Amino acid sequence: MSWQVYVDDHLMCEIEGNQLTSAAILGQDGSVWAASANFPQFKPEEITGIMNDFDEPGTLAPTGLYLGGTKYMVIQGEPGQAIRGKKGSGGVTIKKTGQALVIGIYDEPLTAGQCNMIVERLGDYLIDQGL
Repeated sequence: MSWQVYVDDHLMCEIEGNQLTSAAILGQDGSVWAASANFPQFKPEEITGIMNDFDEPGTLAPTGLYLGGTKYMVIQGEPGQAIRGKKGSGGVTIKKTGQALVIGIYDEPLTAGQCNMIVERLGDYLIDQGL
């Protein structure tokens, strides 16, 4: 199965009539494996910052999480496994797998909990598959 199918069918799926604003699966080096059409253009240093936070949890909290030039306030996550960010009525969830980063960006009416569930469920599946 292609990576794009995972983004289209599993990340951009509808939950109660709503869906993520955008989503992507990236290699841990920042390479794009697959992304929704409107996933923001990010900078390599943004991915480096995210990976540093997975290695040393808490490093993003003072400065915020940047993705595509958008700043998110870092909120609770699982150290080394998931990073969650909030901006206004929306936010971002990033799940780290063995080889990839699964990223979902949402806005109301989708909730943070729904975004977490979508992103982390796929991330857990990929981990189970050895990816």
